Amino acid sequence: MPVTLHWFLTTAGDGRHVVGGFHGASGRAVSGGFREPDIDYLAQVARAADHLGFTGALTPTGTWCEDAWLTTAALIRDTRRLKFLVAFRPGVISPTLAAQMAATYQRISRGRLLLNVVTGGDSLEMQRFGDWLDHDQRYSRTAEFLQVVRGAWSGTPFDFTGEHYRVAGATVAGGIDPVPDIYFGGSSDPALDVAARHADVYLTWGETPQQVKEKIDEVAQRAAAVGRTLRFGIRLHSISRDTSAEAWAEAQRFLDAVDPAAVAKAQEQLRASQSVGQQRMLALNGGSRDDLEIYPNLWAGVGLVRGGAGTALVGSHEEVADRIEEYHALGIDEFIFSGYPNLEEAYWFGEGVRPILAKRGVLNESGSVPSGP
Repeated sequence: MPVTLHWFLTTAGDGRHVVGGFHGASGRAVSGGFREPDIDYLAQVARAADHLGFTGALTPTGTWCEDAWLTTAALIRDTRRLKFLVAFRPGVISPTLAAQMAATYQRISRGRLLLNVVTGGDSLEMQRFGDWLDHDQRYSRTAEFLQVVRGAWSGTPFDFTGEHYRVAGATVAGGIDPVPDIYFGGSSDPALDVAARHADVYLTWGETPQQVKEKIDEVAQRAAAVGRTLRFGIRLHSISRDTSAEAWAEAQRFLDAVDPAAVAKAQEQLRASQSVGQQRMLALNGGSRDDLEIYPNLWAGVGLVRGGAGTALVGSHEEVADRIEEYHALGIDEFIFSGYPNLEEAYWFGEGVRPILAKRGVLNESGSVPSGP
């Protein structure tokens, strides 16, 4: 299966420095260069991703960013074929309503919706929404949520009684066409089980190839045990330049601009997270500015001040393409990238790395997400 490339919409803002709108230093605290996530800037990024041939754009969820459903719906008319990978939390919305919203979105966008279901690993943030379930209970609820959503999409009124949901006759008027793929991530045991049973694409953050291989093999085995197969994707940042030296100089510029006090504060906040994936990201950088190239061209510096995806591919366009091919050989077919600033980095990657992958014959040139597992 060829490589599918996605970009990212920075709905918490971005700029010329590594910023963290969720855990860690706010971009506004970095002098100069911060870009507010207003609709005009986001439209520039979305149009660039569309123009450069990315298949989709992930839009995050949380109290630290703009709402993904509303923001991406506003960008539909600014783009032609770009799909929107909308992240949302199942604990704060009815599954039948989510199914209806997705169906409406598919009609008004002419089929450009993908869904990223985010269970949530930060109890403090979940409590802001009135969600007081513990970690494992949240994943149990997600499993039921996805059963109801798929049931409502089935074309037949769907009844369900579980621990967290009870619905009768769940359905969506007018059906849904196409049914959007469900992307799902998580590193805990309950998360891997939900992914194996309910996701179309399992997403991991950018760990070393060996760690990624172990994780996706585990999910694949669990899926096979219940008669399913999945696709696999990875979320990374990118610093790609004409030469390796230029790329690493840019990474060093990011590092030099980060206040040590901001790093210490961010690391303290991140250690409090219940997310197993977040703790795995922390283990990659160790809270230190030293030895951040944890694998050739894989840099863990972003995770010093930013929650979530904390690693970047850094190097020449050829080197970044090499690493993408290495992950692809392990079974990763979908790649979600972003950069700082997000608009300019889309062009560095889109004009530098993408043509190399196309020349090597590994790129999905159709501009669409592969259908089926």
